[in-house]
Amino acid sequence: MGSNQPSTQAPGPQTPDWRAAGLKYYAYNFFLRNRFGHRVQKVSVDAGFTCPNVDGTVATGGCVFCDNRSFSPSRRLPRNGIRGQIDEGIRRIQLRYRAEHFLAYFQPATNTYGPVERLNTLFREALSHPKVVGLAIGTRPDCVPEPVLELLEELAAETYLSVEYGLQTIHNRSLDWMNRGHHHDAFLDAIARSRGRGFEICAHVMLGLPGESHADMLATAHEVARLEIDSVKLHNLYVVCNTPLADDLAANRIQLMQRDDYVRTVVDFLEVLPPSCVVERITGEAPPDYFLGPSWALDKPAVRQAVEAEIARRGTWQGRSRV
Repeated sequence: MGSNQPSTQAPGPQTPDWRAAGLKYYAYNFFLRNRFGHRVQKVSVDAGFTCPNVDGTVATGGCVFCDNRSFSPSRRLPRNGIRGQIDEGIRRIQLRYRAEHFLAYFQPATNTYGPVERLNTLFREALSHPKVVGLAIGTRPDCVPEPVLELLEELAAETYLSVEYGLQTIHNRSLDWMNRGHHHDAFLDAIARSRGRGFEICAHVMLGLPGESHADMLATAHEVARLEIDSVKLHNLYVVCNTPLADDLAANRIQLMQRDDYVRTVVDFLEVLPPSCVVERITGEAPPDYFLGPSWALDKPAVRQAVEAEIARRGTWQGRSRV
């Protein structure tokens, strides 16, 4: 599609009735079980990519909050080839979950930032694993040239594929602050060129960025809703070691969002989203040995429970403000 305008089609029968299942938002595990007919878990894969705001193409130093080792289990371990990483990841996951089917999640750095031939080899190596039923590919909106999108379209014709774009925020001043190396127009361009290619489009959104008001964060929610993004990932800004953001925290140049504010904002965000938008994540995490704050973000179950309690207190649900 050559337009930034969202599709006007209403959610079709492919959208399960998550409210009939007793849910208050379209949870990712519910989506996956309906999509595949059984439990599916993501297994993180590190293909060794970098980013254009790390290697000097658009900036240097990377995003102010980013140390990929803190965000991805695969980057905290020695790399052992794609198949080897998947085997190791499955062994770890099966200690916690009863799952036999997995999505290979190309997670750290920018996973479309390389020659198409290399991308094709890496993605197909992951798909060759007998327990992998699809792919999730994390990337930046300024790193999907036409040949890459053509490859993604080809893969989507063969398997389940989710492409996760780092939106973070619609506000250019915040993107400049985080040293992102692109503005919101790059996201709009990527979405317009990604539509109709058969893969699902996921947007990463970060709440609690310095200088962003509650109204600013809800403006991002309304934009995600307007664009009718297939799925969204939410988490608060948190700080890990060895990042410029860690220096800002130590110098008291930033204040981190409190849990009660975050919980209220997440529920406000959910109320804006269309019922057809899958909510892949409502909180994030980092390993304690990398983590500097806020301390409440270390307890993901407690954050989820607080969000659910706020939903119950309001008697609300995803998409309520659209009714």
